[in-house]
Amino acid sequence: MKSAFKALLILLAPVAIISCGPGEKPPVVVENKGSVVVAPEFNADSAFAYTARQVAFGPRVPGSKAHADCAQYLINTLKALTDTVIVQRGTVTAPGSRNLPIYNIIGRINPKNSERILLFAHWDSRHIADQDNERKSEPILGANDGASGVGVLMEIARVLNTKDANIGIDIFFTDAEDQGLPEENDSYCLGTQYWITHPPIPFYRPRYAILLDMVGGKDAKFWKEEGSVVNAGFAVDKVWNKAAELGYASIFVNNTRTAIIDDHYYVNGMTEIPAIDIIQYQDGNDGKFPFYWHTHDDNMDAVDKATLKAVGQTLLGVIYNENPKQ
Repeated sequence: MKSAFKALLILLAPVAIISCGPGEKPPVVVENKGSVVVAPEFNADSAFAYTARQVAFGPRVPGSKAHADCAQYLINTLKALTDTVIVQRGTVTAPGSRNLPIYNIIGRINPKNSERILLFAHWDSRHIADQDNERKSEPILGANDGASGVGVLMEIARVLNTKDANIGIDIFFTDAEDQGLPEENDSYCLGTQYWITHPPIPFYRPRYAILLDMVGGKDAKFWKEEGSVVNAGFAVDKVWNKAAELGYASIFVNNTRTAIIDDHYYVNGMTEIPAIDIIQYQDGNDGKFPFYWHTHDDNMDAVDKATLKAVGQTLLGVIYNENPKQ
């Protein structure tokens, strides 16, 4: 993940299951200071709990019981928080000719609104601890690398279920992102590639997409990923400017770091949707990630509520200030 990859991806036919969530939401009531809408409060305790609940299932490797149980938890939670849930089930082939069952899970808020934003994060965890010194062949918990992004998005869905925004939001939990090998091309991000080649929503074209990957680390800093700047610079500016406005400029650093291959890479390369990546670089070093990345130390001790808060509050600020008429 998050590097140059090599391998063939084999895709089978999709099955989409659609179910409905709650009814109409109450009208939005938000404070307006001039032309800036003050978004509702993002609850970091709630996001942390959503993250911990995923990790409690154990390593969420496609095909495992933990993976199937966590999928049902995510589906049930989104049904309670969003208007419509789409579950895209399929099979992808990972390195070693591993046929993996996947669940791409999408919660739609204000589905009738044609003006939309896509927020996404992967929910699977890595099948090996290839960066560890011990138990390298065993799967990891993936608390920050996977679960934290999903936790933030679940809390955002909860907030939007309480105070509606003026734009449609799609929350997408992608599967099989972290099941590849660095030496095999296109062997990562299999769920996103499947979603692109088997679109569950015809003619889908949100204004832009924001990927969350490793967004809960202690003392995390988010530099502007170069591929995001090139392909969706306007969306990068929305997020980083809002973060600075909210006092998070020391976390969302106004500087660029090397492009990486992550779920957003395939969205930018295979669709017309401009996509950006919010991802932690370790101390700003190009291509470097936290010490616990792809190790057994990526557990709940690696997740910090202050970082979840910074990311979630920033995204809520962007969402509630999106002009539906633009």
